[in-house]
Amino acid sequence: MSPATSTTESQEHRDLRAAVSALAHRHGPGYDRAALWAEAGKLGYLGVNLPEEYGGGGGGISELSLVLEESGAAGCPLLMMIVSPAICATVIARFGTDEQKRTWLPGLADGSLTMAFGITEPDAGSNSHRITTTARRDGGDWVLTGRKVFVSGVDIADATLIVGRTEDARTGRLKPCLFIVERDAEGFGRTAIDMELQAQEKQFELVLDDVRLPAGALVGEEDAGLLQLFAGLNPERIMTAAFAIGMGRHALSRAVAYAKERRVWKDPIGAHQAIAHPLAQAHIELELARLMMQKAAALYDAGDDAGAGEAANMAKYAAGEACVRAVDQAVHTLGGNGLTREYGLAKLIAASRVARIAPVSREMILNYVSHQSLGLPKSY
Repeated sequence: MSPATSTTESQEHRDLRAAVSALAHRHGPGYDRAALWAEAGKLGYLGVNLPEEYGGGGGGISELSLVLEESGAAGCPLLMMIVSPAICATVIARFGTDEQKRTWLPGLADGSLTMAFGITEPDAGSNSHRITTTARRDGGDWVLTGRKVFVSGVDIADATLIVGRTEDARTGRLKPCLFIVERDAEGFGRTAIDMELQAQEKQFELVLDDVRLPAGALVGEEDAGLLQLFAGLNPERIMTAAFAIGMGRHALSRAVAYAKERRVWKDPIGAHQAIAHPLAQAHIELELARLMMQKAAALYDAGDDAGAGEAANMAKYAAGEACVRAVDQAVHTLGGNGLTREYGLAKLIAASRVARIAPVSREMILNYVSHQSLGLPKSY
């Protein structure tokens, strides 16, 4: 289903939607990830959020989320868009050194370079304060030691932006810091995780065994701590919402087309309210999720990190729920056909759950809203 014309979108945004949609529909659900990625990069869609001086489009997360939503709506969800241009390139553009920007941003903008993002650990889960990957100084170098899990696309990425922790010289406490670890760094190992979920981007466990990095691998200031980390996590939530909305729209469009054509008695099944109303409800929920996503992106692009944090979490929650319900209803609309390879909906049953689980669970979002937005006490 195409999005309703919105007064919140400029003509430029509508034109971008149309262009990305046309590109993605040419590739279709059977798309080749590398081919679509390369063409999207060449046309400037992957770097639409990055500074023009480094080959980007000069836009923001608002534009990048639109690109991901439209590609997903055409059946071509590019998961690495959440990671490479949204998280990694945004962090480097905001906090990186001039050398880091020159080295990485042009390639991240045109898609010739990709970067993965490693934060999740086996024993830390959603608690970033329990991250045990540590970075210590050794002369002029940094040495990283630790493990990461569920890191997407490491095999196709040129480097990984690793969240580690360094010791605060004043307090002795560990604080988060970000490091660029290139794929062939000595001591940097990866093992593919055997997933039931079928996706073009694979998941990996990483081991950092005394990985030695030059001083220039540190992104931003050592003392910036959470500020730099959340500069990447808010776009991650916004882009996950775009990923989910696009997937939900794709499933809904397949169900609506089927409901218009499929006849059991004399009328198309879509004429019956038992079929029509749940599809209408799914459409409403996806539209509402998009509005919150647009709000979150606008706040982030305006530099309101605190306001964007609340809205980004809400957008991710709403989009994840709407996506799961849209996919579920689409499968039910097609009945047995909804589970066949021909219609391509069954694979979305597992994929749609990703937006509920990652990058943060819906329960942790509810925790955030309950104590940040409503002022209720923490239970953890």
